[in-house]
Amino acid sequence: MTTFAWVAVVVVAVVALAAVAYFVGQRQKRSSHLRERFGPEYERVVSESDNRREAEEELRAREERLKELDIRPLPPETRDSYAARWTEVQERFVDAPMFAVTEADQLVTSVMAERGYPTEDFEQRLSDLSVRHASTLDHYRTAHEISGRAARKEASTEELRQAMVHYRALFEELLQETTRGR
Repeated sequence: MTTFAWVAVVVVAVVALAAVAYFVGQRQKRSSHLRERFGPEYERVVSESDNRREAEEELRAREERLKELDIRPLPPETRDSYAARWTEVQERFVDAPMFAVTEADQLVTSVMAERGYPTEDFEQRLSDLSVRHASTLDHYRTAHEISGRAARKEASTEELRQAMVHYRALFEELLQETTRGR
């Protein structure tokens, strides 16, 4: 083989290695972004998926879907009104805990709807919320699960209290969030 041929082989090999390194780096960068953005939700989706790439595609699809929605902050007077309603729900908890938990669920759903999140399907709500509210998503899941058991009269008063705490975590985040992260 001539010197030129060897140089060409080396150049092609270096270019191929650089391309592989670039694509691996990009993939790691995307994974890191998703891990940071979705937090514990990232790990949950990966563990429930057949493979990491499929899970990451699902998370990217969630980001794209959210871009299509008109998610908007609440005006200050609307936030104040919702905050006052939350206080009333909490006060009712003392006398009617199951009713208060149901009201808390409905209030969270109302805030979501007013902000522009679709609210028809619970799983879709989780998916949509996961993009901006991953840190409180487990609170919402737990509260919803307790609320379901409460509807069947299978939840203790302490569990109902925990549901209120879990609902409040997402509720407060939904009230305070602005349009950051769009």
